[in-house]
Amino acid sequence: MIARSCPCGSGQPFATCCEPYLTGAANAPTAEALMRSRYTAFHERKPDYILATDRTGSSTPAARADLRSEITRMEWLNLIVFDTKQGGPQDTLGEVTFVAAFRPHMPDLGPAMKLAGMEMPISQIHERSRFEREDGRWVYVSGEHLAPYKSAANAPCWCGQGKKTKHCHG
Repeated sequence: MIARSCPCGSGQPFATCCEPYLTGAANAPTAEALMRSRYTAFHERKPDYILATDRTGSSTPAARADLRSEITRMEWLNLIVFDTKQGGPQDTLGEVTFVAAFRPHMPDLGPAMKLAGMEMPISQIHERSRFEREDGRWVYVSGEHLAPYKSAANAPCWCGQGKKTKHCHG
């Protein structure tokens, strides 16, 4: 049996990459590991993990309800990590710059759209996220949204569909 790859794009098996963080068996050792596991939580529709690792005010009942609703409406497709500053096992602050590709998740419309030769549009979040270590574990503190990311024309597209940018989102 082939091990399932982790949705975070690390190339590692899910069982040894982000799954231990999502299940609470371990804490992410670095800011990048936390960011990747938070992306994976969106991908796997695990809002409790996202809320548990977020210090931005998502503790209100309304914020929790919004996240639970939002997480079911998106399909997460690809993650590319560009840069990590600090955020190592001994640091207390960290910063990770990434792009995450997603599209609306509308299972009821999917078959009809495919028959019509259409697909749901793919969007991205290009962000510089900030993390802090609190009581020995990393938490998300804030994010700065950046201008949309565009890959070089002959590079693989940021959306993860395997096409060159010039044939995809170029």
